[in-house]
Amino acid sequence: MGRSKRGSCRCRRFFPEQPLTACPAGLRAVPVPPEPALTISIMSLLLRSRSSVVSISLVALFGCGKSDPAPAPPAPQVGVIEAEPGNVPLNHSFVGRLSAYYSANVTARVSGVLTKRLYTEGSEVKAGQTLFQIDPAYYQTVLDNDLATLAQDQATFVNDRTIAERYHKLLPIGSVSQQTVDDADAALRSAAAKVKADDAAVEGARVNLGYTKVTSPIDGIAGQQQVTGGAVVGNGTTDAGSGGTLLATVEQVDPLYVNFTISAADLITLKQAQSKGDVALAAQNKTTVQVMLPNGTSYDQLGTLDFTDVSVNASTGAVSLRAQIPNPQHQLLPGMYVSLNVDLGQRNDVYLVPQQAIQRDTVGSYAMVVGADGKVIRKDVDTNDSYRSDWIVTGGLAPGDRVIVAGVQGVREGMLAKTTPWLGTGQDTRLSQSNPAPSSSGHRAGSKS
Repeated sequence: MGRSKRGSCRCRRFFPEQPLTACPAGLRAVPVPPEPALTISIMSLLLRSRSSVVSISLVALFGCGKSDPAPAPPAPQVGVIEAEPGNVPLNHSFVGRLSAYYSANVTARVSGVLTKRLYTEGSEVKAGQTLFQIDPAYYQTVLDNDLATLAQDQATFVNDRTIAERYHKLLPIGSVSQQTVDDADAALRSAAAKVKADDAAVEGARVNLGYTKVTSPIDGIAGQQQVTGGAVVGNGTTDAGSGGTLLATVEQVDPLYVNFTISAADLITLKQAQSKGDVALAAQNKTTVQVMLPNGTSYDQLGTLDFTDVSVNASTGAVSLRAQIPNPQHQLLPGMYVSLNVDLGQRNDVYLVPQQAIQRDTVGSYAMVVGADGKVIRKDVDTNDSYRSDWIVTGGLAPGDRVIVAGVQGVREGMLAKTTPWLGTGQDTRLSQSNPAPSSSGHRAGSKS
């Protein structure tokens, strides 16, 4: 029954290298577990293999970290203009109201029934042209009566003169007394005075009869009639004045007046600036006025300032001004409100900067300028007025400053920028597309450090 220690036990197929013990009770041999020292050696080998793999991975990882850094982005390109001081017109905007050069009320000066209107409403009329007719029957009757009285008194005058002359011839021969001659002379003088009174009455009657034809006092445009035919007009006063009935209004609209005001504070500021040499105010007859029509277009005729009040209105705190505007085509109408651009003179030593170059924040107005070292600088500027499409900068810039006009949104203070001359508004779009906006984590151009 005994078998060799290396018998043909089936366990040998599974553990050929391990020693076998004899199978008890005739059983085949079973494998003996390996020694502890051998197990530790195998474990150490496996750990060393894993450490080698980790070491290789770390070397590869840190080797990638030691590669060259990415190149810095190129400096953004901006369009700039060179700031140069110069003189620009001193323009101020106002709102004014147009009024007629002459305006006359057509008033009934005698009482009577208005029979008809003799003009076309809204048409041009001449001075002396008949506009209305008042019933003349009564005034014609008065004139006829006065003429009859005049004729009667003239006959009496002639008779008294003849008697007086006769008495003067008889006085030397004693045929009449001196008293009789004196009485004849007195009657003659009284008759002469009565003839003169009658002449005045006749003239007054003719005037009143003439007033029944209501005429235009001036050349101009006659407005709408205020009273229709058949109405009783006038009053008991021959030269009616304020009590007369208003029939129509005639206005002369070429030229026109435009009335506007300037605040006393602005006027003082202008005069102080003139004394400092910052502005040069034009003479009154050289101050031009450009009218802007209600539809936004410019009127094609320039006006001239012709009146400046010498006192300040106590209720408004403003000084009244007036300009005269030509109106040959009658395009402007009295009562119309218009915008005015008044050229008061010129500003001295100021900068004209395109509007898109001036930015604003809580601090105020500022411009981004490229310095001599190519870095962007913020400069706070003083500007409160514009000329055409540019801002007028009165302080904050220096001659030769390169002011960024195009690409200003793609730069911030302290960064480098590449400058090119600004060519116009078309350049703004091209530069804004090529220059990305700076990161919000950087220093903001509108803030102060």
